[in-house]
Order: sequence, then C-alpha cells, then structure tokens
Amino acid sequence: MITYIDKTELERFMDRDDASHIGYSYSWEDENVVHLRFEKTRHSFGLVGRVLFYKIGKFDAHNQNCYDFIVGVGDTLIVNAITDNNAQECEINFIPDYENLYSRSKGLLEVGTLKEKRVLIIGLGSFGSQIAIELAKAGVGKFALVDFDRVELHNISRHTATLNDLGRLKTDVIYDSIKGKNPFAHVELFPFDITTKLDILDEQVQMADIIICATDNNKSRYIISQSLVKLSKIGIFGRAVTRAEGGDVFIYRPGGPCYACLLGINSIANINEEISDEQRARERGQIPAYMSDEQASTMVQVGLSADIAPICNMMEKLALLELSRGTDSGIAQLEEDFVFDYYIWANRREKRHINFYPMPQAGSKPTIMRWYGAIIKRNGHCPLCNIDDLELDEGEDVISGYSDFLNNGNMEIETSHR
Repeated sequence: MITYIDKTELERFMDRDDASHIGYSYSWEDENVVHLRFEKTRHSFGLVGRVLFYKIGKFDAHNQNCYDFIVGVGDTLIVNAITDNNAQECEINFIPDYENLYSRSKGLLEVGTLKEKRVLIIGLGSFGSQIAIELAKAGVGKFALVDFDRVELHNISRHTATLNDLGRLKTDVIYDSIKGKNPFAHVELFPFDITTKLDILDEQVQMADIIICATDNNKSRYIISQSLVKLSKIGIFGRAVTRAEGGDVFIYRPGGPCYACLLGINSIANINEEISDEQRARERGQIPAYMSDEQASTMVQVGLSADIAPICNMMEKLALLELSRGTDSGIAQLEEDFVFDYYIWANRREKRHINFYPMPQAGSKPTIMRWYGAIIKRNGHCPLCNIDDLELDEGEDVISGYSDFLNNGNMEIETSHR
C-alpha cells in the first residue's frame, strides 16, 4: 500500500507539544493509495478512515483496532495500516513543502513573490475555471473566487468540472481544484452576484493585486470596470464570440482606457457573444421572450474547449506578467511584447473574421491562429474614459478601421504599410 503524508503538516505536528493527534485517511478504492491528513479536507471522494499520529516515546499507541492507520513520528517515520487488528507497514511518500512543490518554476517565475499575490476572479465558467487553476499551478498564493452559479450539464464540455460536480457551486468546485494544485493557497469564496453588492465588489477589488473578469455579459464588465477605474486596479477581461470562432482580451491599466472605451458605454447588448445558457440569455434579452424553446435552443452556441484555450492562455500570461513586474523573472522580456490594451484572436475564418486570409496566402495580412495587439487611445468623452483611435499592430502593417470591423463582420479590411 502506498501512503502520502503532507510534509508541512508533519513538521507542524513535531513542533507542537501534543503527543498525539487524530487525523483522517482518504483511500482510493482498489488502488491501494491512501492520503493521510491531519485535518479533514473540505470536500473529498473515496473512503474516509481514522488515523492516529503519535510521537514515538511520548505516547503509547494502544487500542489500535480503533484506527485504520497508525503513524509513529520520531527519528524515523513508521506507517502501519490496521486490518483485523493486524498491522501492515506501508511505503511512505511525502507531499513536499511550498518551495519544493514549485521548484520547477524557478528561473521563470519568482515563486516567493506570487505566494503573496492575491487574485480576484469574477466568473468561474469555462474561462475563469481554467485561469484559476493555471494561476494556482504557477504558485499564486491568494484567491478570491466569485460566481453565483452551480455546475450544470451544459457546462461540462468546456468547464474544468466533471460529472461528479453536477449541482455543486462553481466556487466550491474551483476551491477544490486550486487546493489540489496548491494546498498552501488561501482561498475565499463569494457564491453570489457580486455586481449587486457594490460595497463587497469594491472591497475585494481594493484587496486584489489583479482582477480577472471572466463574466459572460457586458453589463457586469462595465460595473467591474467602474470599480477598477475608481480604485486604480489592473483588470483583465476576456470573452469568446459566437461558437468561439475567436475572441478577445482587454487589459485595463490605471490611467489608460477602460472597458467602456473599447465597446462604448451604451453597448450593453451582447452582440456576437457566445450564448451557452438559454435561461441566462433570456434574462439578458439575447433570446427574445417570445421565442419558443425549440427556436431558442438553436441559438445556444458553444465553441470547443480547444478554441477558448488560447484566449485563457493569453489572460493567464498577462496576469502572471503583471504580478511579476519588478522581479527578476524569466518572463520579464514579455514586457516588451505585451504593450497593448487589446488583443484579438481568431480560430476560424467566419462571421466577424470572414475577411481574414487563409494561412498559406496571408503573408502580412490578417489570418487565423495568431494574436493581434491593438492600442486604444483614451478619450475624455467617455464617462469612464473612451477612445479616439484604434490601431491594430500586425508587425509591419496597421489594419485601419478595425473597431468598425469588429461591429460589422462584412466590412472589408484595408491594410497600410507602416
């Protein structure tokens, strides 16, 4: 039988005065793998048993039949599984401490810095769930998770949740995922619509080092954008367009253009955005109230998980770069690349990307599977700020009129040599 013990928990026990401690075992049936924990996990699958941890020479381990495992801690570590009052010694493995867990990230990321960073993620759907887990894997140590939804069947094809999570709050699901990757992370949960509780929104924005906006409608994005502007905080917005034919990422930096500058303050309608939830789309007016269920079902348009992965990846990279600014990290050179406010991605040449060129014929013209960076100039006419001009950086070319193109997929794109 293979057993795993958390090295940090073990060291804490050795530093305490108590001679024994009752913990928990979590066994995966028919696999002979057991995790021995000092504290009960918040959620778990598998068989749960009792563990006696004791300090050798300071405690007499008696009544061993009351326990599933007995762990003797001293100069040596002895782990025995108890079956029918018989003890069987087990192979021992350690879950490493924080520094060793993220040792492979050294040279690229300053793990000690990320450990103290707090990330607020609003929206834990297919975007927010992936981004949260990737940031946890990178070593980010503090999270605030916001989402009022539960996992439904239509989420499964792209969400990090599994069928075993159906019906659970998304905040709880992602809590488990973060802890599974980074057990040292501090995670706070807000399972409600935070845009209706603006005092809490402002409080959490103020506390965060960076805010990830992964909601699925412009109204919430504008509300979050207001808080970012007011509190001078960095925020990253990401979305997919119809059936994830493509998508875009916007980063707000204090003093720069806000999300309202990008789309205009009156663009509350979610034109061209994905519709993945019929009920939500009806509430927002994307699907008219008079439309039948059969007609509405044809409007539910969800792209592949592989199609949103590049957009999530860009948001993760931007977040890690901003969190690492000022440190001697291996990704610091990305500061020379990620100078834009707005990034555009196309997966397929359809709808708003219909005028893009096939890869073999594109040359310097726009094509799929490539990021384009855009600079948005702030304009004081926006209640939050607004744009004067938009330039799409394409290496040696500038695509003019791209802001109009985004609102009219049939518009012909003109290119001019810089």
